[in-house]
Amino acid sequence: MDTHSRSFAKALSWRATGTIDTIIISLVVTGSIKLAATIGLTEVVTKSLLYYLHERAWLKIPYGRNKPAYSE
Repeated sequence: MDTHSRSFAKALSWRATGTIDTIIISLVVTGSIKLAATIGLTEVVTKSLLYYLHERAWLKIPYGRNKPAYSE
């Protein structure tokens, strides 16, 4: 099972990638660097928290997991 810090690190690295994408798209759509950066920074905070919570929730769901083999 992943630790809380690992889940948080994964959330941050994924959000950095997603935020760069959001900023680029926002820049293309709005033409404003300031607005694009504001959208991107807001998005990174909210989606990092949501990803972390989503990841932790899925750790509690046994669906699709293989049971570890016992070794004595």
